[in-house]
Amino acid sequence: MPVDKQKALLFGAAAAVRLLFFTFFPSLPALLAGRVEVSTPVTSFKRLQEGVFLYTHNVSPYDGGVYHQAPLLLPLFSLLPNPSHSPLATNLLYTLVDLLSANALAQVAQSGQAAVTRLFASSRKDLRWSSVAIAAGFLFNPFTVATCIARSTSSLSNLFILTAMAKASQGASTTFVLAISFAAYLSMHPVLLFPPLLVLLYDARAMKTKSTPSVWSFTIIHALGLVATIGALLSASAAITGSWDFLAATYGVRLLLPDLTPNVGLWWYFFIEMFDSFREFFLGVFWLHAASYMPGLTIRLHKQPLYVACTLTGIFAIFTPYPSIADAALYLSLVPLFRHLFPLMRYTFLASASVLYASFLGPIFYHLWVYAGSGNANFFYAITLVWSLGLSIIVGDSLYAALRDELDVERPELQGKEVTRI
Repeated sequence: MPVDKQKALLFGAAAAVRLLFFTFFPSLPALLAGRVEVSTPVTSFKRLQEGVFLYTHNVSPYDGGVYHQAPLLLPLFSLLPNPSHSPLATNLLYTLVDLLSANALAQVAQSGQAAVTRLFASSRKDLRWSSVAIAAGFLFNPFTVATCIARSTSSLSNLFILTAMAKASQGASTTFVLAISFAAYLSMHPVLLFPPLLVLLYDARAMKTKSTPSVWSFTIIHALGLVATIGALLSASAAITGSWDFLAATYGVRLLLPDLTPNVGLWWYFFIEMFDSFREFFLGVFWLHAASYMPGLTIRLHKQPLYVACTLTGIFAIFTPYPSIADAALYLSLVPLFRHLFPLMRYTFLASASVLYASFLGPIFYHLWVYAGSGNANFFYAITLVWSLGLSIIVGDSLYAALRDELDVERPELQGKEVTRI
């Protein structure tokens, strides 16, 4: 069967599954939107609806302390019919977002940058899955489907992240800068993907033009483009809201963590238990920890920039303040790009078992804590630790596999021999 026909059937089936869920289970979106594993204070569709209601009634959506999302989402969703009465337009929008995300992921797979870059070619480069199979893994991932049904704005952030990866792997500078700027505008932390993706863009351009541009001018031009685009988005946001108060209500909330609603991350419980006098110190430590992976990974694995960017999405799913299953869905959908690393990974069963274990028991433990009253916060936080452990094993094990893959290319005589990480 031709690839285009396979892709059309895949996308049609994925759209049909989502629309069937929306149609035959009309209460499911509200149910999932209320789940702390799916929606967070900075991605919740319920909070977005409240923000849109205030915006359409000429009241600042940031006055109530509930809406913490980007201002430009307000005019977009205000154009749609009220989802409480006419949800079809909103449902179609989120379905389309998932299909566009899958298409961008397929483009990343087609580029071949996962196994062959300008400076590195894996000895196992022929071991790969097709772009259609990788797109299917994203579209039918239960975490992706749940995020779509819950109508979380994480879907939009994931779309722009995948688009930035796709355009960087194709050497398209303008669309790359626009996509990564929108991703950073919506979620802030994707700005850390800019350095590795800029390296990927540079390599793709060099391979396409058969010449190497000046590194410094290339970096400065694209960095200025990023700053200018984000500045334009923030200025447009200020024009819409009438002030710059949205900065504290959106990015300030992510930085300072005033809303300690439970989620699948590691921050909320720690800061509930933290004395106020130590709060600023540990906020700095936690953010420094989350941001510190980018420079080291980018420098050490500069020959594999796409792998660095994909690994950073996994780190974001673990160490950012308001993660959800949407972040894990993005990372787990990117991992199959590196099929050639799978034979070198050693803890696949342990990682898979941990993630599945936490996925099934997480909702149960939350129910025991909040609804049944037969548990406490420790129940749910313990299972989120298992969830983070599972993702950490995948990140660490794939990192070992990537380094071992490089070693096998540089030192062929060591293939098959045991090595020790120092």
